[in-house]
Amino acid sequence: MHRVGFWVCAAMVFASMVGTGVFTSLGFQVGPLPSPFVILALWAAGGLIALCGALSYAELAAALPRSGGEYHFLGRIFHPAVGLMAGFVSVFVGFSAPIALGAIAFGRYVEAAVPELPQGKAAFVIVLALAGIHGVTMRMSGGFQILATAFKASLVVGFLVVGWILAPGANFAPRPGDAALIGSGSFAVSLMFVLYAYSGWNAAVYIAGEVRDPGRVLPRALCVATLAVTILYVGLNAMFLASAPMGVFAGKVEVGEVAARHLFGAGGGRWMSIIIGLGLVSSLSALTFAGPRVAQVAGEDFAALSWLAGKSRGGVPLRALAMQTAIVILLLGLATFEEVLISAQFALIACSSLTVIGLFVLRVREPLLTRPFRCPGYPWVPAIFLLTALFTLGHALLTRPAEALAGMITLASGLVLYFAVGRRLR
Repeated sequence: MHRVGFWVCAAMVFASMVGTGVFTSLGFQVGPLPSPFVILALWAAGGLIALCGALSYAELAAALPRSGGEYHFLGRIFHPAVGLMAGFVSVFVGFSAPIALGAIAFGRYVEAAVPELPQGKAAFVIVLALAGIHGVTMRMSGGFQILATAFKASLVVGFLVVGWILAPGANFAPRPGDAALIGSGSFAVSLMFVLYAYSGWNAAVYIAGEVRDPGRVLPRALCVATLAVTILYVGLNAMFLASAPMGVFAGKVEVGEVAARHLFGAGGGRWMSIIIGLGLVSSLSALTFAGPRVAQVAGEDFAALSWLAGKSRGGVPLRALAMQTAIVILLLGLATFEEVLISAQFALIACSSLTVIGLFVLRVREPLLTRPFRCPGYPWVPAIFLLTALFTLGHALLTRPAEALAGMITLASGLVLYFAVGRRLR
């Protein structure tokens, strides 16, 4: 079977992270946090948290190298019911919801560039096209992912450099009241948008069973890509804020197009919308590539889900891919961008928190387990991730109870699924 190496894994992480979030999240932050310094502190904090999570997951992925991500980790460490809950969350909101959100953003950028083209049609077309590409062979999926990510990286870095040359500038020095903003509930809720932008730092663990030498490759790919994205994100958001007054971004999803319009004029903004839309393709591709592996591994474990386990001759779990694509198409017409994002993030952060707790549990329960990679700074590094995640979840419960409830219902649905499909493991 064809196995992937460092570059495919790093490309998956980079592409999964640099996508919808960084080109959409700023519009939901500038209103409650009207300070450039606080905005950059928010993005730097998100990168630190993501790196702590990546280091924690790297130890688990190296010690337990099987595809499936949280489904595999939590089922192995705690109980199959907890694993299936996490797998349900991954399939429905970890991959399907971000693909739907990315397709919506893709459609809006395409609409901004070509108003005559309905955004809904563009969103559906990109979802179906990528499903078709990743339905051929593993080799084709890996090759396409590397090319799409290289294209995106060149676009984003080029946009960043040219933007800084043309941007009129902004004052990023701390202001009176910034400390209060950083300790506020608005900062915690805004951090959910930032963590959504950073989500994907764990993307490569979902295909761990198809990686060459996972104990060495996965930790390198997770950490190198996460550090690169953190630097890129802080620079991009600083450039956005320097390109136009903060107020013009408020409530806007297509913040990249807004910045480009102020930098390059209406015509330049239209072309930049096309470029950013094309750049989103690689993140949608990475999610389309990785997501079906969770359902496939669950199908290998549970008899009632065995229909999801099959692979084509090219190594592709076609039925799992088809199911994910159907869920994405369903989500495209259900709720608003912001509602889907916050409820999805609540469930995903809860599963990530449980996984990092699992790192502590595994260290105590199985001290002799072979660990090709150990999380540096243990126990402080995983503790930083865990405490921040719990803080963010607590504030979401208080300030966005409806979306938090939707996230909890998603988690509970995964537990119900365990009892519905039966407790028989293969």
